[in-house]
Amino acid sequence: MMNQKDILLETGTNELEIVEFIVGENKFGINVMKVKEIIQPLPVTPVPHAHRYVEGIIELRGEVLPVVNVARAIGNDQEFTEKDKLIVTEFNKMKVVFRVHTVTQIHRVSWAQIEKPSEMYQGLETQITGVVKINGEMILLLDFERIVVDINPESAIQKDKLRNTIARDRSGKKIVVAEDSPLLRQLLNETLTEAGFRHIEFFENGKDAFEYLQGFVDGEKSIGDYVDLLITDIEMPQMDGLHLTKRVKETPELEALPIIIFSSLITDDLRHKGQQVGVNAQVSKPEIHTLVEKMDDLLFA
Repeated sequence: MMNQKDILLETGTNELEIVEFIVGENKFGINVMKVKEIIQPLPVTPVPHAHRYVEGIIELRGEVLPVVNVARAIGNDQEFTEKDKLIVTEFNKMKVVFRVHTVTQIHRVSWAQIEKPSEMYQGLETQITGVVKINGEMILLLDFERIVVDINPESAIQKDKLRNTIARDRSGKKIVVAEDSPLLRQLLNETLTEAGFRHIEFFENGKDAFEYLQGFVDGEKSIGDYVDLLITDIEMPQMDGLHLTKRVKETPELEALPIIIFSSLITDDLRHKGQQVGVNAQVSKPEIHTLVEKMDDLLFA
């Protein structure tokens, strides 16, 4: 059994720790920050008419949690092995258990080592967020959020909740967004545009976003004359959102820029990581209406 709190990793170093696991012949990884614990399989109670990825439910310390079969989710025919493990996760304010064939080890890597998956990949391309080479082997970072959305589309960003936000003139505000998921970039563009924002610059990782912001450092004007707010995900290749926030807040010419972390990793156990690097607000995906409310708080204070 592994408990997330036993793993120490300084905040803002642009590093992450990956739990390596195997399904079929492939090696996959999941960010330790998503993992609550790893346990031996427990009796699973089937649920009638459940999604085909869902085996059923288990009870763990008084909580009833869904069990998702990762082999089914990635189209692998091999169902169960004697070495099966259950990975108990928490993200997007949900707890979900994933059954995998075996868990092997934990690796500490830099986000700079993680490559964006190529569009040429076949089969798993929509379920892979990154690829990292460790000890001569490729480890695929599986998109657990995408699997959950496939099971329950209601867990995705819901634009209709924006109707409850206060009507404001947001058209003059200049926003920078760092988000590696093309799907999330599209959804954020649609929802923020619907909320009235007209000037939004998107970047697919923190490194590109930081280089863009640095372009305003040498001018006579302040950063607020060019950018009003930065929104960033945490998990991104090249530079993660925590390191991006730290770099911005440590740059005198940029430190006044308000930053919101918009991530599936905003939980009670992990919120302190954003606070340590000086972020102004943190919002859990998929609460887009809360994101707009926090943006208003910072933009119209």
